[in-house]
Amino acid sequence: MRSLDLDSSRMAVLPTDLAPDLWELSAYDNELRELPDSLWELTELRLLNLAVNRITEISSKISRLTALRTLDLGHNALESLPDSLGDLTSLDRYLYLSDNRLARVPAALGGLVKLRYLNITDNLLTELPDSFGNLVGLRELRLYGNRLTRLPAALGGLAKLRELHLRGNLLTELPDSFGGLADLRELSVRDNRLTHLPAGIGALTALRVLDLRNNALTSLPDSLRDLPALEKLDLRWNKRLKMPFWLVDLERRGCVVLT
Repeated sequence: MRSLDLDSSRMAVLPTDLAPDLWELSAYDNELRELPDSLWELTELRLLNLAVNRITEISSKISRLTALRTLDLGHNALESLPDSLGDLTSLDRYLYLSDNRLARVPAALGGLVKLRYLNITDNLLTELPDSFGNLVGLRELRLYGNRLTRLPAALGGLAKLRELHLRGNLLTELPDSFGGLADLRELSVRDNRLTHLPAGIGALTALRVLDLRNNALTSLPDSLRDLPALEKLDLRWNKRLKMPFWLVDLERRGCVVLT
């Protein structure tokens, strides 16, 4: 048996006699608070789902799970993560950390260079380590529902990123380096405190959806009008924004502009 499903079993303790050759283990929606050391001996695991429990701590021994490709720790009570999480260099599909109590993430996460999807939504983050610029495999990054006040310029190096979700933070600006996000198709910065956008945003030639709702914008860079792939531009609830004349040109070529 290479896969074991223990979902919604009302378990308070994870079994310690699990088959050592397991590839997939899911213990979603239980009552786990602690994890046994025996879990970190399952070194053939490719998928580990421990979401929707009451887990407060992850052992540094998680680094032993060197074959892991998918890890779901969402909807728990984690306040910190071990640096050794960054040693899981086979993790390439999915890392889900949503709805915990994380005020910071270790810089060592920058070691996950193959990771394609990272979700750290609905936590307590105020900043990200510069090492996030090393996550060059990312296609989707979800950070909404935190307390981020700034973003590292290094994020502009994520040339494969397709979706960036930043809704509901405390951002007042975006890095000028964002022009380097060459493959970005969707950018959501709704419900922040942005007063302006970097001129480099006009370099996002793959961008299709730009959600700027409910910020403090007063103007838009003219470079926005030249985005060739833009299909939707949402500007609603920016009370001080002076609408530029070229929005009409965007609409004429088929872009939906919401004001």
